[in-house]
Amino acid sequence: MCAALITLAGVAQAQSVNIYGLIDVGVEHISKVGASGANLTRVPSNTGTLPSRLGFRGNEDLGNGMNAVFTLEMGLAPDQGTLGQGGRAFGRQAFVGLSGGWGAVTLGRQYTMLYWSLMDADILGPSVFSAGSLDAYLPNARHDNALVYRGRFGGLSVGASYSLGRDTVNAGPSPVGTNCPGESTDTKACRAWSAMVKYDSDSWGAALAYDTGNGRTVGAAPDAIFGGLTSSSKSDSRLTINGYAKLGEVKLGAGVIRRTNDGDAIKPKSDLWFVGASYPVNTSLSAEAAYMGLRYTNVSQRDSSILAARLVYKLSMRTAVYGQVGAINNDALAAVSVSGGAPGSNPVAGASQTGLSLGVRHSF
Repeated sequence: MCAALITLAGVAQAQSVNIYGLIDVGVEHISKVGASGANLTRVPSNTGTLPSRLGFRGNEDLGNGMNAVFTLEMGLAPDQGTLGQGGRAFGRQAFVGLSGGWGAVTLGRQYTMLYWSLMDADILGPSVFSAGSLDAYLPNARHDNALVYRGRFGGLSVGASYSLGRDTVNAGPSPVGTNCPGESTDTKACRAWSAMVKYDSDSWGAALAYDTGNGRTVGAAPDAIFGGLTSSSKSDSRLTINGYAKLGEVKLGAGVIRRTNDGDAIKPKSDLWFVGASYPVNTSLSAEAAYMGLRYTNVSQRDSSILAARLVYKLSMRTAVYGQVGAINNDALAAVSVSGGAPGSNPVAGASQTGLSLGVRHSF
């Protein structure tokens, strides 16, 4: 009996489970919304400076340098108290796998390599006024039914993913559910893959990544992100090269994302350029700003550009308040909103727009 208790105690000590999360709620004010050009004040559901979440992360030591790992992470809309990612219980991440000195292999719903490649270079990240306003896939770059490998060897990081069906949920449609379940007799339908190579040093880093997804046969509900992919032979791809540098206290980040979308007959190719900087004013206050431009190849009057900045003041290690401003300039045929916080804030084609956001976030 004593031996059994000792064995169980050893098992319990070898396994660890962490509960973590973040709640970020802000109020935003957006100008020139819709045909009337009225102002809109709201609490966005998707993000403030960071998307809200609740997660469970576990690790079990299997011996000989091998570990079993898992993550279950749900997105939250704290303004409504509802689940994000189309109402999925664990819509941000849900995977299990094995890790060791060689890296990690995991299976489930996971981020693509495009997401990981942008982590350091994209200064504003998934903020309410950010590159996500120009391409809603960037803060939602994750796939269902995915097999993923990631490894880090000194400063070099490599990774790859392959999905048998990139998204099983139709959420409206919206960026969080693209209605492409795959896993059918059509061996190309809704398949997706990504790859990344990244190098980080103490003062700079650079990344190269590719992310692509196939369409499926016409007849299902629309696919908001990979729109127009009416057959499995068509794909929507993004290739990025990006990097960052630390110059004393200042961090600079820049990059470009080339998109090739077979499903868009009018504007199939585009480049999204971004450049940003962050500076810690003092131990509590940080300032960040970025410029982002979306340029379509061989098509005129459809480009958009955003200039955004924010101040974040830490009240403690876990709690911060922030203020953000953003402005978008649309060409004559573009009607992109400055805000990626929630649908329904687009201006009329050709209109410029400004946004202001104030909020608080707490991590645990």
